[in-house]
Amino acid sequence: MTILDALTTVVDDIASAQWELTDGRVVPESEDVGLGNVGVKLEAAMLYADLADSTELASYSQPMAAEIYKAFLYCATKLILNHGGYVRSFDGDRVMGVFIGKTKNTPAVKTAMNLKYVFDNVIVPRFKKEYEVIRNGTLVLNYCAGIDTGPVTVARAGVRDNNDLVWVGQAPNVAAKLSTLRAALYKTYITKAVYDGMHESVKTTEGKNMWEVCTWSDLPEGKRDLYRSSWHWKP
Repeated sequence: MTILDALTTVVDDIASAQWELTDGRVVPESEDVGLGNVGVKLEAAMLYADLADSTELASYSQPMAAEIYKAFLYCATKLILNHGGYVRSFDGDRVMGVFIGKTKNTPAVKTAMNLKYVFDNVIVPRFKKEYEVIRNGTLVLNYCAGIDTGPVTVARAGVRDNNDLVWVGQAPNVAAKLSTLRAALYKTYITKAVYDGMHESVKTTEGKNMWEVCTWSDLPEGKRDLYRSSWHWKP
């Protein structure tokens, strides 16, 4: 059998097999999900945090870029875990966090606002101190976090010993897209569904609304009404 024959057989099997979906009460690890047409259904708040201009950083200095990636991803990961979230994916300079439970939107948003504080007050000052090219503004460190909430199907894709979980649904796709937005002041973007379902403590502070309404026409219909924030929350 040629490699083409083998691939054709597997694609036929995937396309014709019935799906077996179970309701998940925990966020699965890769080994918890089979490689066949099986999956786990979750109601989840999905958070993506994405470092900006990573290509420019790496073009200037790969060791410097690696240091910044490591610092950003470490801080983002620790904050996700600190708020009861799960980290299930890294993609270069981007991390994905998953939050479940009845109050899932609130810890996801707290995580994003904590990251804003840490980025502005820990990461940027430290690398400005270390590198003249950042200190003089030649390179500007930036990032964005995006959050959406809704039903997600978790499946496992790849081949034996070379596979990972895939997260299927509007929530992960929209959150990932939101994390690519770039604005000087705004580091956190959330959908209306997240805003409507989160606690008042992460909406207002001392009577002031920490969120500004905005829209983005590139998102799917029903997801275009957004909220963005330039506020931070000290961990």
